[in-house]
Amino acid sequence: MTHLFGDAPHIIPAQPLAVTDDGSPDWASQRLLTRYYLAAGVTGLAVGVHTTQFEIHDDDALFARTLREVADVVRGAGSDITLIAGICGDIDQAVAEAKLARDQGYVAGLVSPYGLTDRSEASFLARYRAVAEVLPVIGFYMQEAVGGQYFSPDFWASLLELDQLVAIKVAPFERYRTGDVARAIATSGRDDVVLLTGNDDAIVTDLLLPHRFGDGELRFTGGLLGQWSVGTKAAVDLTRRIWDGHDGAVPQDILAAATDVTQVNQAVFDPEHKFAGSIAGVNETLRQQGLMTSSRCLADDEVLAEGQAERIARVRELYPELLDEEFIAANIDSWRDA
Repeated sequence: MTHLFGDAPHIIPAQPLAVTDDGSPDWASQRLLTRYYLAAGVTGLAVGVHTTQFEIHDDDALFARTLREVADVVRGAGSDITLIAGICGDIDQAVAEAKLARDQGYVAGLVSPYGLTDRSEASFLARYRAVAEVLPVIGFYMQEAVGGQYFSPDFWASLLELDQLVAIKVAPFERYRTGDVARAIATSGRDDVVLLTGNDDAIVTDLLLPHRFGDGELRFTGGLLGQWSVGTKAAVDLTRRIWDGHDGAVPQDILAAATDVTQVNQAVFDPEHKFAGSIAGVNETLRQQGLMTSSRCLADDEVLAEGQAERIARVRELYPELLDEEFIAANIDSWRDA
């Protein structure tokens, strides 16, 4: 049976929100970004997620417009990529957002912790069930540094009882917790639920290595990643090489790419300050490449760390092939609004 997301590998960048220096939405840059991702060969886009800035969920009109802008570009290009919406808030808000996303052509909702009043596991499960009545859902294990929390193995087992669950994004940035989710899927009997990496610090490792439990094994079928919002074509090419070579020896250049990608991520995501500059770092990378006009974010405290812009410029020089430097320079004019 074909999965809702189509055939693996599933390569789904988290879509940033383009904002001008004065804090207004930059819709021309938003469309430019979407055309870049389509040209890079992604299989899906996630909108309204952490990289898009959770604050858009505090403004119904901004959330709706952002969903629509991305969907319109995708439809206008005749693309059939998977559109995923980030879903936030308590049950009433989450259900309303799911209905809006469904009506805009989004096929699944990534249920995020932002805006949830009661953060008990029971409350999370109740919200998943409510959203699933509207739209297929994606489970989300978010790292604590940016608003996530620990979930017990029992939580994942309970979530996997939900028929409308189609995937789990694992992004705790922690090996043991990643293994908890892999084990839960592998032992659930659910071969229709795919495992997506969101571990930006271990992307290549996750894509390469199977999780083995008894006689069976489970692999990540791809990822839904903020890191893939930059260097997107390189990510597509690398992920496809890894997926196509699962049954053979791993080339040395792919193994080397594991550390190279992490070096790039360190500059972009600002782990030295508990990822405080991660969203601004994504925006700054895209600004330096001409895909955005500003690195500004909606929240005043979402800013670049001291020296982060220089570190991003340095990895652009060191790893141009991982950041699509030639691809963007050669094609950016064709992606702009006519």
